[in-house]
Amino acid sequence: MARAIALTIAGSDSGGGAGIQADLKSFSALGVYGASVITAITAQNTRAVTGIEPVSAAMVAAQIDAVFDDLRVDAVKIGMVGGPDVITNVAERLRHYLGRRPVPVVLDPVMVAKSGDVLLPDAAITAMVAELLPLATVLTPNLPESGALLGIGPAQSTVQMLEQGAQLSALGPAYVLMKGGHATGETCTDLLVGPDPLTLTAPRVITNNTHGTGCSLSSAIAAGLARGLTVPSAVRQAHDWLQKAIRAADSLDIGSGHGPVHHFHAQWAAE
Repeated sequence: MARAIALTIAGSDSGGGAGIQADLKSFSALGVYGASVITAITAQNTRAVTGIEPVSAAMVAAQIDAVFDDLRVDAVKIGMVGGPDVITNVAERLRHYLGRRPVPVVLDPVMVAKSGDVLLPDAAITAMVAELLPLATVLTPNLPESGALLGIGPAQSTVQMLEQGAQLSALGPAYVLMKGGHATGETCTDLLVGPDPLTLTAPRVITNNTHGTGCSLSSAIAAGLARGLTVPSAVRQAHDWLQKAIRAADSLDIGSGHGPVHHFHAQWAAE
């Protein structure tokens, strides 16, 4: 049987904890071959981002063409995409290739920093809603991102999470995974809104090493979809895998700031 292939379209994290690097680690940990399209280069480590250099829209499109012209892509994960010109090019090239062979798309709308700062200008948010949400099989916003996409405040309750998930689904995605990591309380709750809804809960892990959780979760979902799982099964598998990666994060001892989760907690368990 051919090895499943997933493609990530996202920015590069030189510290290795998030972005393209986290996506490729997640794919590999879950038995999927990873290909990549880099949308931006960042200079960052566990303490700070010290530089960002966007990749041109033409080069992003050329990378997508190179991958699809040769590899049999089974799922696509989209992370940080940058400005409206890049978003438009990504959407146009994906519509071209998915029109020939439809595959699931997981969209992680990287829009809001941990500090709460919005990372995308209004024009890019508008382009994302118009161009990328209709392509998404699964949209994976955290609570600030969900609010930013809808132009309202973050959900403050489970009822509001469900309402916002339904509003986002009406914009195109078949499923919306409302991530509750930004909420408070001892239990973290994620809600999958769609034809086969799920409620996923886990004890909130007290750790400083959660860099890349959003990237890793969305790419783990894409890995499951690439291997032929249904959306609910892929989301459940990814959620369980990420919880173990978070619980094992402190054992990595990477950097002196916000370290990464442990993508290879299963593979490196014997060390």
